[in-house]
Amino acid sequence: MTDTITLRAATSDEIPALLALWARAAKGTSITDDAAGVAALLARDPECLIVATPVGDPATVVGTVIAGWDGWRCHLYRLAVDPDHRRQGIGAALLAAAEERFAALGGRRADAMVLDDNALGHRTWQAAGYRPEPRWSRWVKLLTA
Repeated sequence: MTDTITLRAATSDEIPALLALWARAAKGTSITDDAAGVAALLARDPECLIVATPVGDPATVVGTVIAGWDGWRCHLYRLAVDPDHRRQGIGAALLAAAEERFAALGGRRADAMVLDDNALGHRTWQAAGYRPEPRWSRWVKLLTA
């Protein structure tokens, strides 16, 4: 892990900053990229959204990863690093922290949602040892409230 950042769980008062970071740094958006969706995530599992902040500046979020554990599988979402802070090992540190969380919870395999046309993301995930699973496709259905 880089010695220039601190990793910790996100707090609900950071939701606006998280959404702004994702809009700036992540490729693509999700139906849950809103304050209510992030608040529900943090209410269900307060430790799952890991943020990176510069040492000495805990109010500035420069990276995130959601390390979701449903009791059966380990799911990774929203790995994002601020474009001005890339190439410093922040993404790798976030993934290492997520994997440590999963191991502590008893997880045995992690999967990540990565857009097919996100070449930068593909390089990041491959460098961390992740590979696409060609046997499966993601099937989705939007649920109404």
